[in-house]
Amino acid sequence: MRILGITVPDNKQLWVGLTVFYGIGYSAARKILHEAKVDPTAKPGKISVDEEGRIRKIIESMKIEGDLRREKAGNIKRLKDIKAYRGVRHARGLPVHGQRTKTNSRTVRGNVRKTMGSGRRKLEKK
Repeated sequence: MRILGITVPDNKQLWVGLTVFYGIGYSAARKILHEAKVDPTAKPGKISVDEEGRIRKIIESMKIEGDLRREKAGNIKRLKDIKAYRGVRHARGLPVHGQRTKTNSRTVRGNVRKTMGSGRRKLEKK
């Protein structure tokens, strides 16, 4: 099953397979399938053409993939342009949502470990 040029994996259940789309998680996938009246545990190859069409129609009405990425990037750019606090944090590559930075900001900073040893230089042996 292909929707918007993306192949939904055939070996997974539909509610898991729909999460290959950027912007659709588990809960959104379940809502889509409930709205389309399709069994979430069915495999993509086992559903009818009519059910596939209903799923495709719902997904195409959502903002996903490139559009969503563009919107998120535009929001971050806007924050940077108006020099909002959150924009400055994005620009510097630091945590945005108020987390501490003395420790535990490794994921945002790229797992940088800037620690010193004892501070003494090791003497070279001659």
